[in-house]
Amino acid sequence: MALPQITFLLILAAGLYLFVSERLRIDVTAMLLLLAMVVTGVLDPAQALSGFASEPAIIVAAVFVISGGLAATGITERIGQWIGRAAGRSEARAIAVVMPAVAALAAFTHHVMVTAMMLPILQRHARERQLPASRLLMPMSLAASLGTTLTLVSAPAFLLASDMLDRTAGSDGLGIFEITPIGIALLVVGVGYMLLARWLLPRRTGAQAEDNYLRLERYRTELLVVEGSRWNTRPLAELQKALGEKFQLHGWLRDGRRRDDLGPNSPLLAGDLLLVEAAADELLSLHDDAGLDLNAISRYGGKLGEGELQLVQAVVAPGSEFLGRSIRELDFSRQFEAVIVGLWRREGTVAERLSDARLREGDVLVLWGKPSHFSDLAAHHGFLMLVPFAGEAKRRLLAPLALTILGVTVLAATMEWLPAALAFLLGAVAMVASGCVDINRAYREIDVRIFVMIAGVIPLGIAMEQTGTADLLARGLLHVVSDWPVLGVLLMVFAAAALLTQILSDSATTVLLAPIAISLAGSLGLPPTPFVVCTALGAVVAFLTPIGHHGNLLILGPGQYRFADFLRVGLPLTAVIALVSAWMARWLWLGGPFFPTFGG
Repeated sequence: MALPQITFLLILAAGLYLFVSERLRIDVTAMLLLLAMVVTGVLDPAQALSGFASEPAIIVAAVFVISGGLAATGITERIGQWIGRAAGRSEARAIAVVMPAVAALAAFTHHVMVTAMMLPILQRHARERQLPASRLLMPMSLAASLGTTLTLVSAPAFLLASDMLDRTAGSDGLGIFEITPIGIALLVVGVGYMLLARWLLPRRTGAQAEDNYLRLERYRTELLVVEGSRWNTRPLAELQKALGEKFQLHGWLRDGRRRDDLGPNSPLLAGDLLLVEAAADELLSLHDDAGLDLNAISRYGGKLGEGELQLVQAVVAPGSEFLGRSIRELDFSRQFEAVIVGLWRREGTVAERLSDARLREGDVLVLWGKPSHFSDLAAHHGFLMLVPFAGEAKRRLLAPLALTILGVTVLAATMEWLPAALAFLLGAVAMVASGCVDINRAYREIDVRIFVMIAGVIPLGIAMEQTGTADLLARGLLHVVSDWPVLGVLLMVFAAAALLTQILSDSATTVLLAPIAISLAGSLGLPPTPFVVCTALGAVVAFLTPIGHHGNLLILGPGQYRFADFLRVGLPLTAVIALVSAWMARWLWLGGPFFPTFGG
């Protein structure tokens, strides 16, 4: 064994220790590995830094921004709500609807984001249908992982695999939909398995996300159509569509009089006052809309003066001096230099006009004011607590544009009008330039840890190839598998990746094992693509433990799952997925029979 190989293996062993022990963050470990390879001369600086300009790193960053655009325009939320409605009341129907829909979402967005979005929706669905949450959350998390196999761009492992095939194996890499047949087959198998083996799923209700003071969905407020508004003369139905199904109209005032004759098709006019009920996101969207204004801010906001203003919410305390008094009587703008713009009440009716509402214990007030004055509010004995307003403005009117940008991006990459990295980068820029997502949120959406980790582990693959370590390990494996049928070899590389990904990320696993798979394929005189694809598949869809994928960690607490639950459900499932993956890879790239056989 040559000195460069020994040096690389020592660096790799130290890196594996840090990855597994988590003594340092994974992105920091990746950077340390990169620097160690430069200092020891295993790689030159240009090779070590090549990961930052690599196609996988650029595509991953762009996909985060595009996903942010879909979330900011309310597309992912609406899809999640539709899934919840379509799931019906039976457990089997819920699994049959949720899994394909979640997989389709995960095909073009980040699967952890999809899991996080669907988690509260399915918890609420399970509670309303009196189903154990644990029977739905694990199939959903599995579907999110399987959805990453439907396209090349949704899992970094496949981008890294394609990059290695293009750079080290001399092939053309993978097309954006080249792995889709395998993904469809795995999704069908996964859904079928979960439907047939539901008895393996535990029956636990899990931690319910009950409605509480900090998660509110029915604020009462008053909305004013301002002069020069873009909503002027447009029907109410358009506004309702833009703000979502949680936006409800309770009254319509024109020229100071209630108009019961106005309906969804009636045009809005400047000066109209809408008495509405809206969720937190919609309330913030109303505040950010230049053509609309919250009535209280329009009337009293001028008294607050200039400077930074923001929304907070305050809970009326038991025994508060405000109990039984109307909002009009309190005159918050004078007493606290804040304006009451919304009210939430757990039970009971609220007066038609917000200013006439008499406060009760537990009412939540949405206040508009200066942060510098909030300390007075927080210290006042009339309030139980003061917390930030948890809403997030949605740009729902731009939803069609966001979908168009996504479609054009995928089409440009698929038809090879542009290189995939450039097409997705252009899509991310278009999301920001068109206003679908603001620039600050776009930067926040990018998970820098994943970007840095990918950029840092790519040089590991280069070093493994350049030092001859991949050929060395491949020759050792060749002695073991030389008499094996091809299907058996493909199953072996899948199994190796499936086990290693339980302690490493899918990206790191692919980078470490793909060069060995490429060398092994060369030694067998076969194309490298099926071997590398099976390696990436093993790293992505091995559903063995809760620590193997971040999505599993998200559902672990809410579903009250135990480690053994994942092993009991996932071990037979992963074995089936391994067989289907190897079978499909052999059929697609090696001309093997469509039906699985172990005969070469």
